[in-house]
Amino acid sequence: MTSQVVASDYHMVRPDILRETLNGVAEVTLAELGSTERLVDACRRVDADAVITDIATPVTAEALDALNLSAVARAAVGFDNIAVAAAEERGVVVTNVPGYCTDEVATHTVALLLSAVRAVPEVDERIGAGEWPNAGSAGNEIHRLDGRTIGFVSFGAIARRTAEMVSGFGLDAVTYDPYLDSDDLDGALDVDLVDFETLLERSHYVVVNAPATDETRGMFDAAAFERMREDSVLVNTGRGAVVDEDALVDALDAGEIDCAALDVFESEPLPSASPLRDRADAVVTSHTAWYSREASAEVNETAAADVRRVLTGETPIHAVDPDWD
Repeated sequence: MTSQVVASDYHMVRPDILRETLNGVAEVTLAELGSTERLVDACRRVDADAVITDIATPVTAEALDALNLSAVARAAVGFDNIAVAAAEERGVVVTNVPGYCTDEVATHTVALLLSAVRAVPEVDERIGAGEWPNAGSAGNEIHRLDGRTIGFVSFGAIARRTAEMVSGFGLDAVTYDPYLDSDDLDGALDVDLVDFETLLERSHYVVVNAPATDETRGMFDAAAFERMREDSVLVNTGRGAVVDEDALVDALDAGEIDCAALDVFESEPLPSASPLRDRADAVVTSHTAWYSREASAEVNETAAADVRRVLTGETPIHAVDPDWD
């Protein structure tokens, strides 16, 4: 009997790859999800056995109770929108796709950092408006990278790859990660483990790749920005919830930090009224750090392959540990 899989029509999904990978095992139905109600409705229509979902769709315990799913696959690394512990209690396997965009996010992190440091978007916009800006006329201070300090908040695979990429810039590197000790650090990267306050006080460039957890939500609040250097740059390619955007705007207005470069936000799409959309001291991109053609193919194929394994009675490769919930 052919199984039924509902996949969000979110921009990450490539139905051709999903269908090819699940061929002979399941039919794939695309649906506009984005809410628990839409999720339940779409799955009930086809009596779904599995879901491949996006970040905008909450997969709650109530939704799981309303359905008869075998698997919920998150077509990305993060899975904070899925009630993982509740899924385990109900015998539903949750999978994700770790590592598919490590290089892409690291590359985008470096791109955002350099764009902010060198004021590239501001100068480009001013030239487009008919100006020819003089060197040193950008809104933020432009400094030589050599001899300055970069601080990584969370030092997982993406931060380590970013550290490798910037290792030739002459930067000193520190990290705050409460789940690591000094023995966990790769000596080849020459990164020192410090506490959060020390990182904020020392770092000219603060790079955030932390997941959204109870410990990290809002950790960049007014108090954190007050501790940061006035010439510092905040780069966030982790999760938007880690940064209090109101506090960030206040810090930029007050000159407590120099500028910010962000790919993720508390609410996405970034609201049209957000002051972060239109200011020279904030470089913003639309949660695109993960993307390359290759990463897009990999995330779809990997997510679908694990769903196929669950539906055929095999063990998925990337099952999420319920203790993370």
